[in-house]
Amino acid sequence: MRILGLDSSGIVASVAVVEDDVLVAEYTINYKKTHSQTLLSMLDEIVKMTELDLESIDAIAVAAGPGSFTGLRIGSATAKGLGLALKKPLVAIPTVEGLAYNLYDTPGLICPIMDARRKQVYTGIYRFTDHRLETVEEQMAVPVEEMIKKLNAYGQPVTFLGDGVPVFCELITEKMEVPYSFAPAHVNKQRAAAVAALGLIYYREGKTETAMEHIPDYLRVSQAERERAEREAAKADGNA
Repeated sequence: MRILGLDSSGIVASVAVVEDDVLVAEYTINYKKTHSQTLLSMLDEIVKMTELDLESIDAIAVAAGPGSFTGLRIGSATAKGLGLALKKPLVAIPTVEGLAYNLYDTPGLICPIMDARRKQVYTGIYRFTDHRLETVEEQMAVPVEEMIKKLNAYGQPVTFLGDGVPVFCELITEKMEVPYSFAPAHVNKQRAAAVAALGLIYYREGKTETAMEHIPDYLRVSQAERERAEREAAKADGNA
């Protein structure tokens, strides 16, 4: 079973190929270039280096959101295009679920956090039970202090990871009442290897969709949509 994994949901761009229990290749970049410049080039490099026939993949796993609106659109468009061209199914992996899978079998709670601006985070709460990732609380967009209150209420040790850690680590240090730690550099950001590995599990469980069916899960409206709604509401109030 061969799965192609794509993740461009945040500041990291990542492409990987997982075959059964083997990570065949992974190309991850955390730098200033846009995902539109890097994602297809990275895939092309993997194809060349591993002599991969894309027709041989069984499915395409993609980080489906939440995350950067632009990044999600690029990842979604890439996955949909490949799925249509290759006639392969897609496996939509919730972004923070893919992040949590980086910390396989870590004891206690796992809390991925992505900076969602306005003192909010995209997050979810997970743990491993019998070597399987279990969702304690589904991914959500919440104020960071609300997330901390939730975690304190569980009364269990927590491991944090994600691009929200450097943004909110001081507040976490100040407000957390239970033991906590921060994941190290090699597993604290999005990795397509985790997306592909989780995608393999979900593919075997039949959790697939067609390329035409796939849409990103933004969790909340974009800033542009929010500002437009605010302008329209203000205009309506002025005409009342």
